[in-house]
Formats: sequence, structure tokens, C-alpha cells
Amino acid sequence: MVDVSGKLPAVRIAKATAHVSLGKQAYNLVRENQLAKGDVLSVARIAGITGAKKTSDLIPLCHSINLSKVSVDFDLVADSYSVVLYSEVKTESSTGVEMEALTAVSLAALTIYDMCKAITHDILISDIKLTRLLVSSTRCRTEFPRKVIKRIKDDIHTVSQK
Repeated sequence: MVDVSGKLPAVRIAKATAHVSLGKQAYNLVRENQLAKGDVLSVARIAGITGAKKTSDLIPLCHSINLSKVSVDFDLVADSYSVVLYSEVKTESSTGVEMEALTAVSLAALTIYDMCKAITHDILISDIKLTRLLVSSTRCRTEFPRKVIKRIKDDIHTVSQK
């Protein structure tokens, strides 16, 4: 895993999207909330949020970080019988939340597939991508020069070996 201990925490926001093509019958059942398994979009939203929270358990070498916001939203697109998924993940950390945002839309899309597969297997999950990445340090912080940080790390290492 990459060492991020030398990076200062910053507010980090990542947004991602995915696309699920369902076909007419499955799309109409999702839209009308008539699937036997239940409310597809509500279950997919919870799956996406859970996925974002569990990203470091699912992806090797991914840092475990505290998330301050996870949202998963949907647009139903009647012309193409599809669902567009959107996630937004926010943290104040030394590392980004891109993987959490991508995991959120991926798990939400897989959940839609799982809940609709009894109707049709002609479901296509596509266009999973990061759409926005913001990093902004919002607090006034005193920054130590890298040499000082290295010296502190060296001192800690020396003490721990005694």
C-alpha cells in the first residue's frame, strides 16, 4: 500500500457514473416498482452506499478511510430503457475517494442486474467512469518542510529500534 502519511488531510470529493441498459419489460417494472424482489432502486442505492464503505475490503491495497458523505442517485431514461447511476463520495483525508465512488456505482449497477435477471439476461452494464475529482484544503494548516517530516520519521524509526 502506498504511504500517504506525508500528505496533509484535505477535503476530497469524487463523483462517478455508470449506465445499465435493461430492455423495455425490465425497465417498465423498475420504473413502476413492480419487481417481485422489491424496490430495485432503493436496494441498489443501499448496495452502492455499502460498497463505498467496504471498498478497502474489496480492493487489495486500497486505503481504509472515513467517509463523510456517500450518495447514490439514478436517472431513468425512457428512450433507451436504461438507468444512469451517479455517486458522490466525500472525505477529509490524506488520500482520495475515487475507488469508493467507482465501487458505489458498480455495486449499485450489479444489484440492479441481480434484481432484474429473472426478467431478462439482456442487461448491459457500461460506462463506469470517474466524472469529477476535487481536492481542496479548507483549513489553515502549518506545513512542515519535507526535510523536517523526514527527520521526524527518522527519529521515530530510531527510537522504535532501541
